[in-house]
Amino acid sequence: MFTTQTGPQPADLADVRATNLAVVLRFVRAHAPCSRADIAGSTGLNKATVSSLVAELLDRRLVRETGLAENRIGRPATMLVVDGAPYAAIGIEVSIDELTVVAVDLAGTELLSWRRAFDGSSGSAGRAVSAIAALANRAVNRVGHQGREVLGLTVAVPGLVDGSGTVRLAGTLGWRDLPLGADLHRALRGPGYEVVVENDANLAALAEYRHGPYAGTANLVHLTGGAGLGAGVVADGRLLRGGRGFAGELGHVPVVPDGPGCPCGRRGCLEAVAGIPALIRRALPDVAEDGPVTDFAPEVDRIRSKARRGDRATLDALAEIGRHLGRGAALLANLVNPEVVLLGGYYSTLAPWLLPAAEAELHANTLAPEAGGARLLASALGTGAAASGGAARTLETVDAGRLPLRDPDRSTARGPGSAARVSGKTPTRSSTAPGDPEPESGTGPAAADAATSATPGSAGPTRQPAAQR
Repeated sequence: MFTTQTGPQPADLADVRATNLAVVLRFVRAHAPCSRADIAGSTGLNKATVSSLVAELLDRRLVRETGLAENRIGRPATMLVVDGAPYAAIGIEVSIDELTVVAVDLAGTELLSWRRAFDGSSGSAGRAVSAIAALANRAVNRVGHQGREVLGLTVAVPGLVDGSGTVRLAGTLGWRDLPLGADLHRALRGPGYEVVVENDANLAALAEYRHGPYAGTANLVHLTGGAGLGAGVVADGRLLRGGRGFAGELGHVPVVPDGPGCPCGRRGCLEAVAGIPALIRRALPDVAEDGPVTDFAPEVDRIRSKARRGDRATLDALAEIGRHLGRGAALLANLVNPEVVLLGGYYSTLAPWLLPAAEAELHANTLAPEAGGARLLASALGTGAAASGGAARTLETVDAGRLPLRDPDRSTARGPGSAARVSGKTPTRSSTAPGDPEPESGTGPAAADAATSATPGSAGPTRQPAAQR
């Protein structure tokens, strides 16, 4: 006889432990240096369980001991910090004029940051895949020579990316229905690390949320300023993705009826009137004589120099773009109510001249602007924010419980570019209610919120099913 069981299901023991390992790792990341007693006191896991979890994290070299803290009541405590030195995470940002790659270790320390010229205007997907794969291989080899193993590669693209890693539309690059994730996996010859493709604005917002000046702000928006214009939205501490991952396409909201053509094929989109190409056309009309711009940095530098000299036409152009950006920010402010909207990419370079007009429009078009309206500010992360966010995405998965397997064999020399094995277990949040079993072998209440660091989608300690204790 077949039966169907409904309601909460028992969690697998491995899932329980993976989740609680992640809880401890997140706590150490957020509160380092901290002791085992600090972890137990804040998470609700008992001391024996914490000692066991910390021992495993030490074995995996995800945390390390830093010595004793003397200025405490009672015996000195051994303090813990995030380690992760044997591992690396890599992010690559694809723009129309350049590729940017960033690698970090699991403590978030930057290992490398490179930029390479790239002609994305050709629309040749094959050459683009080859260029991205070549840069990824160089980065993997570099960290491999440092004795590090790569846990993940995330590629940021200015366009619509679905859950399979297919770029459904990237108008500025001329891509449509490009299986970039699968193509890269093949070009990299089936690497042992995870390869993910994601929208650039989403990853830039993740970088802001994780380690920008406004890190931990539960509701923020990052506006990309490159060939395209997108909005990465963090709402209540989570990336806002939408039903298929296409949320945040602010640049393709029509704002000027019968306005200039947009790469998406429509007219009058915000990107068409306020994107960096639109600014260059408006502020540097002579550039059009030389054909389409394929390298934005020199032109943006020219605009900034002219603005500093007080050139009236340049200042008027910047004010016009600022007004359009302010109206776009007001749409977001009224829809998702962010605490801060950050102008990123090339917008951040030009922020001193964009912000006055943008702030005026935001204030004029936001409901109750004096009662908690969004602040409009320049991003401090510059034009490589999405690459940094790509690397941070791998750290997010580790913090969420997708941990590397046991510490790589310390006695065996590893070749360049070797990839770490990652646990296939993902954390699950059990349905709990008053009277449920305690975490692992513990007896105290689980305090999930206290254990969760500023990472979207993190979960607290998982309780072990009574039948398996």
